[in-house]
Amino acid sequence: MWPNRYEDRLASWYQLREANLSNDLDQCLLAVNDWWQQCPWVPYYLHWDDMADWPDPWDLLSDNHFCSLAKALGIVYTLHMMARSDITQVEIAVNGESADNLVLVNEGKYILNWEAGQLLNITSPAVNIKKSVDSRAVTKKIN
Repeated sequence: MWPNRYEDRLASWYQLREANLSNDLDQCLLAVNDWWQQCPWVPYYLHWDDMADWPDPWDLLSDNHFCSLAKALGIVYTLHMMARSDITQVEIAVNGESADNLVLVNEGKYILNWEAGQLLNITSPAVNIKKSVDSRAVTKKIN
């Protein structure tokens, strides 16, 4: 269940990151994906054209509005702050077939933000990347 209070969301997000520092990579990515899939969805909260103005992770959790892109951004922030050595590349991408905002990890070996309980990979037939941006373009706000 998604925490109602901001303080509880922060605590839950911290626990997510801490609990998955030592899990194997598949377990970690699935836990991060599933945590972000439970947040409340709203249409069109963030837009690609406004990337320079996207919120930092604390504002994202405070605002508590999550479109597909906001969820992807939350996943990126979470993975960045975990600083796991087995996560070598993270991108936010748009799937050309469905316009879903996805998170590609380790050159697309793992794809998050599709749905809860699922990790896809770049060879999945449902995935046709239209555009992407390296996570460093958005995580520089929190370094």
